[in-house]
Order: sequence, then C-alpha cells, then structure tokens
Amino acid sequence: MESPVEVPDRFLDAVRKYVPGCSGRYAAQLLWQRGIRDLPALAQFLDPKQYAPSDPFAFGEEMHRAIDRLQLARERGEKVAIWGDFDADGVTATSVLWDGLGQFFDRPSQLSYYIPNRLSESHGLNEAGIERLARSGVTLIVTCDTGSTNLAEIERGNERGIDTIVTDHHTLLPDRPPVVALINPRSLPADSPLATLSGVAVAYKLVEALYLTLPEVPQDSLETLLDLVAIGLIADLVELRGDCRYLAQVGIERLHREYKKPEGDRHRPGIGYLLDLCNRNGDRPTDISFGIGPRINAVSRIRGDASFCVELLTSRDRQRTRELAEETELANTRRKQLQQDTLKQVSKKLERVDLSTTTAIAIADEQWPAGVLGLVAGQVAQEYGKPTILLRVDPDRGDRAVRFARGSARSVDRIDLYELVRKQAHLLHRFGGHPYAAGLSLAVENFPLFQEGIDRELREQFGKNEAIAASGIPVDLICTVAELGKDLFQELRLLEPCGMGNPVPQLLIENCWFKHVWNKNIKDLKGNKIKYIKTEFKICDETAPQGFPGLWWGHYKEEIPETRCDAIVELDFNAYKKEYQVRIVALRAARAGSSGGATTRNLKILDWRDRPQGERDAQGDRAVVLRECPKSWDEVQFWCHEAWRSGRPLAIAYDPPDLLDAIEVWTEAIDRAEDLSRTGERVGRKDLCEILGIGDRTIDLYLEALRHLGFEIVSQHPQVQLRRSLRPISDAVGDLERTRARFLAAVREEQFHRQYFYSVSVATLQAHGAAIVASAEEGLETNL
Repeated sequence: MESPVEVPDRFLDAVRKYVPGCSGRYAAQLLWQRGIRDLPALAQFLDPKQYAPSDPFAFGEEMHRAIDRLQLARERGEKVAIWGDFDADGVTATSVLWDGLGQFFDRPSQLSYYIPNRLSESHGLNEAGIERLARSGVTLIVTCDTGSTNLAEIERGNERGIDTIVTDHHTLLPDRPPVVALINPRSLPADSPLATLSGVAVAYKLVEALYLTLPEVPQDSLETLLDLVAIGLIADLVELRGDCRYLAQVGIERLHREYKKPEGDRHRPGIGYLLDLCNRNGDRPTDISFGIGPRINAVSRIRGDASFCVELLTSRDRQRTRELAEETELANTRRKQLQQDTLKQVSKKLERVDLSTTTAIAIADEQWPAGVLGLVAGQVAQEYGKPTILLRVDPDRGDRAVRFARGSARSVDRIDLYELVRKQAHLLHRFGGHPYAAGLSLAVENFPLFQEGIDRELREQFGKNEAIAASGIPVDLICTVAELGKDLFQELRLLEPCGMGNPVPQLLIENCWFKHVWNKNIKDLKGNKIKYIKTEFKICDETAPQGFPGLWWGHYKEEIPETRCDAIVELDFNAYKKEYQVRIVALRAARAGSSGGATTRNLKILDWRDRPQGERDAQGDRAVVLRECPKSWDEVQFWCHEAWRSGRPLAIAYDPPDLLDAIEVWTEAIDRAEDLSRTGERVGRKDLCEILGIGDRTIDLYLEALRHLGFEIVSQHPQVQLRRSLRPISDAVGDLERTRARFLAAVREEQFHRQYFYSVSVATLQAHGAAIVASAEEGLETNL
C-alpha cells in the first residue's frame, strides 16, 4: 500500500512507540493527513495523560453566576430540578447532574429531574412542565443539553418564581435569555478546547466547578462521572477535539475498568448489563456508538418517556437495573424493526419521485412512526447524497384548526442543514438543531412551500443548472485483504475515539469478491425474530482468496454483488466472537486500473501545507496552487474545477489561518466604515471581505448593522460606498444588538471553518474532488 503523503521519519518513529511490534506507517499516515504533525500535538492526541484539560471557569462570568446560585440554593434548602432531554446525550447529562449535584443536594426531597416525552412534548422546556415544577415548590431549574432558545418558557418560569441555569451546546439566540447563567460552548472562540463540548460534557464542567468550589462536601470522586460523560459524547454529533477528546478517552478507560470488576462491585451495574446485552466490554468507542448509545436512544423513540434511563444509569440496585436494561434491549429491537419497515416505505415513495429534478428530499406521510424518522433520514441522505427531511403528518381527526407535520432532517456534508432550514423559518412552527441534523414542525398547508423553498435555496447555493453532486465517501487508506487483521487494527485504534473531525478510517479494498454470503433476522430477548437484517460473508482478493470475515447491517445477501467490485469498509474487532472483521460502508463496481493514492479520477491533490514558502513558489508552475485557506466547500469546489479544467494537480499550500477574535473584527469593521464614510471612497465587496477577513454573507450582516448605527449604504453591489446619514441614529437598540450578535456569530462560524479547512485531510478533499469532477465529466459527456 502506497502512502499519498510522505511522513517524516522522526514522526513515524514517534508513532511506532505507541504500537510496539507494528510498522506504524498506517497510523502515521492517517495522523499526518488529519493535521497531527508535531510531536507535542501527537503526544496530547494519543495519550490523555499528556493533555491538560481546561478549567471549568474558562466559561467566565456565566460559570461563576451558576455556582453562586447553586450555593445559595444549597444554603437556603431550595428545591432544584434538572431539566434534561431524551436522547443519549441528554439522558447522560441528566444522570451526571443527578449524581453530581446529588452530592450537594438531598435526593429526591431537594433534587429532582424532568425529561420531556419525545412523542408528546418534543425537545426543550415547555410551559406545562414548568407549571408542574412550580406547583411542587421548585425555585431553580438547571437544564442540560437544552434551553438556549426557550425564551418564552424561561420567562414563564421567572413569572412563577423559578430561576434558570442553562447548560447546553445548541445554537444561541442573538438575545441572551433572562437566565441566571448561560453555559454554552458556542459562546467561546471557535479554537477553544471547550468549543465542541456536548450537553453531557457541559453538565460535567458545571459539576466540576462545584467540586472545586466546595471540595469538602462530595463523598464520591468526580471520576465516577466519566463513564457517563463518554457515553453521551460518543453518542452525540460533536467534534472530538480538545477537552471533548480528552473526556472521551478517560471516560472509556473508566467504562472498561468498571466493567472488568465483579458484577457486585460495579459502580453502575446498569451500564454493565447493557454491555452484556450487546456482547461488548466497554473498551472501544464503538461499544457506545453501536451498543449503549442506540439502546438509550431507542427508549424514547419507542416509548416516548425515557425517564427510567436515568435510573438505569445511576441506580446501584442490581435487580432493578437488570430489569431496566432488558426493557431497553426490547425497545432497541423494536426500534430496529420499525426503522427497517419505515425505510422500505420511504424507498417505495422515492420510486415515484424524479430525484434528478430536486436537490433535496422532503416527503411526509401519516403512517410513519415519528421516533425513527431521524435515523431513516440519515440512511436516505447517505444513499442518495441529498439532504433529507422526513415528516409525520398528524392524523386528520376534524377537531384541529391546524394540522401539523413533524419530523427530522439529516444532511450530507458540505451542506449546513440548520442554516438551510432556518431560511424557511417563516413557514415553520418550531425547529432546532445543528449543521448535520435538525428537528422541525410546520402546518401541513405550508409543506409544499417548504419543499420549494429548500430546493430553491440549494440551487442558489450550488448553481441553478448544477445538481448537487454526492460528496462521496472519503477513503483514508487503500489496502488488500491480506493486510486486514490485528496489526492494522492496533494502528487504526490509535485514532480512537473517532467522530466528527476525526472519522473512523475508511479502507478501500479494490477488485475484491465475496463468498459464504448469508443473511438472517436477528432475535430479541424473548427469542422472537425481528425483521432487521444483517448479512455475513467472507471478503476475498488476490492476496487472500481464503477470505476475511465481515458483515453488512440492514442489507440482504442479494445486495452483495456476485462479480468483482470495490468495497469501502471499516475494520473492527468482535469481542463476542473474538475475531477481527470488517463492516461494509459502500460497494461499487470495480474500476479498471484504479490505483487510489492521491488521485481522484482525473484530479490529483498535493499537500504542500508543511513545505517552506520558497519550495512552494519554485514548484508552483506545475500545479494549480490554493494559497489561502478556504472558508467553505464552495471555494474548494471552485479550485477543484480550475485544476480539473487545466489538467494540472491541485496543490493546497496555505499557511495556518490568522484567527481573530470576533469582537476585534467588529471593532475593525466599524473603524473601516468611519474611514469610508469620511473619504467617500468606493471599495469592492471582495476587497472589503479581504480587508476585514470575513466572507460575503457576513458582509450583508455588517452592512445591516451599519444602518442601525446611522450609516447610509449608498451602494453595495459590486462596490460598497457609505456616508453618514443626516437622520438621527435609530433608537432601536435591540435591533442593533441582534444584528451585531448575528454578525459576531457569523464571524466565529467562519473562523471555525478556517480552522477546519487548515487541518482537513487530503483524503476528505479527494472525496469532494471526486464528486466535483464526476459532476463536471457528466456535464461534458451530456454536451458532447
């Protein structure tokens, strides 16, 4: 196997120390491609003992306010309620606060928890729940994994004498809600080691701050919460870098260490029973992502109410937790069957849709179970390479003035789903989420307009006549079947825990075939067969005709080709069978002469980021050189097109981005506006973007803010000209603050993207290049 990048010997030697007896070249190649390129960074990435976690008071005044209010509640003997969420991140966050705050408040007389019902209440705070807490005497709510956007509900709580501390990681509103404290990593700079914390990790940081403030009070050590933190982090869609990665690493260590103890000595017997039921031992992130996480999520998807999951994760009663673990297992098997049935129904509907004329998939049905729509939407999005929105329509009972459609949306990369849905907010009843996943509801009568709006917005982003090319699956390594096994597994395991920003390595096996292919229905705890399928096989190539074991979840044996093909797989270890195996990610017809490496069809991508400037300049004539760090996939698409059209490689040769504080950008932007208005000078929008270091969309927010500050926009396309208005500055201070907050949020988002694109792997760029070139070649063939 040839490496597409040349890794320095000193780096390779350092990696080998972590995998004695192995070559280290696979792991070194992947780490280098993913931006881990100096020895201190390597040590901190691979060994949590070398990493210095952030102080919880890095959240600043918000954390201090939260701790002061909790101390006051403790001194007064107030009733405190934890308001959680029903997914794995929310349930584990609730459990962290239940056990963590439970060291400082009596349970259950002084401390309680509330988790909304997924099927009847949905995410977030609601006024009915707040009323119930008020009647029970609660005077302080601590949220986890929710609350940042619940303005009306928080104000209702204030009216009923309830203060609120929000711990969350979801999108912030321009206006700070009227809360005691708002602890949310989205308020931090994009390069902060705390910036990507999930809900459970933010909850943990609150408990950690309380432990540091009142160290003499707790009876249990803070370390006892780490297994819960790892479960929530791995199960949620967050980027595992900085403190996120550190907490996941030490949490998995704790999880495995506890599981190895005798059953009666485990601190959390419920977690041990969950691991038993999914035949895992807690030493791998996949034990969470494919084992514990889906089981916790299944409870609310099937039953609606996930409250008992907190008891499952925190109780020391072995008999009770065993019963609850079995209930969770039955919910998960039911979820698998519903998911498979719903996917078939969606697929049948899609057979009647001309997908060549639409950029997104948005369909609704009265029969679909709401609890699994997000999972099915994710499967459809990946299969068709299009953002997918699946909604369940409320039954028409004739007693409702408005019928609603409710459901979930999932994205494919390059497309910010949250922003896409937000632009249709005028049609929606409620929505929330992040760039990769969202939940929404809208009046049924608005659904056709919503479909049109989503499609129109995507076409504007990607070109009126250009279909969105499926991004493809990035290939990290090309290997043979003979290379699969223990050594390769040990090297790939160095990258764990994997997640957003550090995905599970995707291995391409070319010109392979399959034998001993068989599928079967899995069984539930009661021995009943369910419709969810897995197919088992041996994968073979010329290097290993005897084959290597593998499986393909949710697929039938008929879907395995009888001819030779190329397969993208993930390598895993089955602790139950004690064997190494692969999981199929995707299959395609074998391509004659495919060689992989750093080429993608007719486009070759070179990584010059670590080369000296002189060397870049000397070789610049043999490639199309991308010298400035891109801020979006649109920019990458443009440069890939340029390289493909010229027949030359694309060389990425940009330096680390100069990440400025958003407030500093705002100050510079206002100073620049004063200069332009004084001189009357015209400046091109593109030039203004470069001067301020912001993107074209952020310029619009900038100009909007200038209007509130008393500037008149004489022109803005293609050049910007400003002058001071003779009118008095608007008294609408709230409008200015909201626009300023949106501008700052947009700048921080751009800074995050710059950081991402600086460290993005060549393999990821190759996958996007493949999609772009494939689309261009299809257009060329059509024209011919």
